[in-house]
Amino acid sequence: MTLSEPPLLPDQRRERLLADLHAHGTLRVSEIARSLGVTTVTVRRDLAQLADEGAIERVHGGIRLPRNGEGQPQFSVAVEDPGRSTTVDEASLPAVGMVVPSLDYYWPEIVRGARDAAPDAGVRIVLRGSSYDDVADTRRQTAWLLETAGIQGLLIAPPTLGDEAAQLIDWLAGLDIPVVFVERTATVGLYQEHVESVFTDHAFGASLAVRHLAARGHRRVGFLASASSPHTPAVRRGWQQTVAAIGLELDAPELISPDHRDPRWDDEIDRGIDAWTASGTTALLAHSDREAISLVARCEERGIRVPDDLAVVAFDDEVAGLANPALSAVRPAKYNIGESAMQLLSQRLQDPARPVHRVSVSPQLIVRDSSGARP
Repeated sequence: MTLSEPPLLPDQRRERLLADLHAHGTLRVSEIARSLGVTTVTVRRDLAQLADEGAIERVHGGIRLPRNGEGQPQFSVAVEDPGRSTTVDEASLPAVGMVVPSLDYYWPEIVRGARDAAPDAGVRIVLRGSSYDDVADTRRQTAWLLETAGIQGLLIAPPTLGDEAAQLIDWLAGLDIPVVFVERTATVGLYQEHVESVFTDHAFGASLAVRHLAARGHRRVGFLASASSPHTPAVRRGWQQTVAAIGLELDAPELISPDHRDPRWDDEIDRGIDAWTASGTTALLAHSDREAISLVARCEERGIRVPDDLAVVAFDDEVAGLANPALSAVRPAKYNIGESAMQLLSQRLQDPARPVHRVSVSPQLIVRDSSGARP
């Protein structure tokens, strides 16, 4: 299409697309986009509609003509990205940014889910790592993506606590590109409107753990969590509400501890163990895996047997299965969180006027040795 030609109407564009496919057999999405003078997102939308109408068929790795008889010619278009082996020129795809607070715990699986969903969205991800509570670094990484990478959308897990974090969230919500929060929720503005987000239902995960322990016969279920985790308030809320809802004892102690690497950890966990032992607490929900594993090790040093004396359920299931005994754990659907976030961003890119969506994803409980039945 030359610059002097008017843009094609959607029906004309799809007719042209089909004609080119019949003529050439195999084409890349980027080539089709250049030929028609549209974006790759528009091409993918056209291909999806043609598939819905039966004009083409979806197959693994692309599409083909319906086989109406022997000798029917076939063509393929690299629409999907199985195993990163298609003919899509990824560097030519529009960029979206992703800023996560860790590249070695919890978040790699979320990143993988988003990356795997990116080709279907017609985009590529530019990843940056920040930290859980560093507002300045999160803003710096985002600014780099905006100014240098030229991103057209953003997936981000920003800090959410404190005045500086609130200012950062207001800034993010005011950007002129679509923004989706990942494993975070927030409201902004005079009317406290929601920011688009995908997140684990952490309170529900805590409820699963408490109900599991209650079914094992435990009547007093305590709580341990790291003060540094942004998910601790939701996990704690689920623990409290479920203990009350199913009629367990309400006086089981809780400990909101420093990080397990903090010099104060040993003293704090000893204080917690003393309180749980004195109160007759026989089970514990511990957030996260790292705190749970450190707790079990300290219990072993003090002669407290897990699960015989104290049953434990961890929260995150990153490394819980590697502990001794293997820890039962609440497992967030991390891959699906990333995948859903990318899909939500794609839908916002295609339809900027659509209503704000907040997607809550339920975790599951993985039962192992640490929550065995009481003797």
